[in-house]
Amino acid sequence: MPNDTPSSHPLLSCSDRFAIAWQDFLILCARILLGWMFVQSGWRKLMDIPAFVKTMPRRDLPEFLGYIAPPVEVLCGVLILLGAATRYAALLVLLFTIIATFSSHRYWNFPEAQQANQSSHFWKNITMMGGQVLLFVTAGGRYSIDALLRRK
Repeated sequence: MPNDTPSSHPLLSCSDRFAIAWQDFLILCARILLGWMFVQSGWRKLMDIPAFVKTMPRRDLPEFLGYIAPPVEVLCGVLILLGAATRYAALLVLLFTIIATFSSHRYWNFPEAQQANQSSHFWKNITMMGGQVLLFVTAGGRYSIDALLRRK
């Protein structure tokens, strides 16, 4: 479902024609950028789940989440890449990112020397949450498995 609504006042909408014409390709690019991040990050954890599980207590999380998070991260990343069940994957990865952000990047709890680095990770994750919300709203776009299934 293309969005051909002008973004604002005609004087401020010079990019509307480009955005409308390239919308589906740009959604595909956004899905690739967002999905790949979760695939590669989750894959590292998936390859050594026991080591990842051992990090859960220091994050104040139950160990069982260490067994759930890596497959969820990889699966959702792949679903986002393919544009399959995109809205569900976006919501699940949003939940994952919220938990990861507030358990792993609480920069205010780190020693002063590490706060700037952790703050960057915290706010990067907040920004990714915005992308996940936008992906939930836009869904997979024209170049997705969702769109292919919708046509049948």
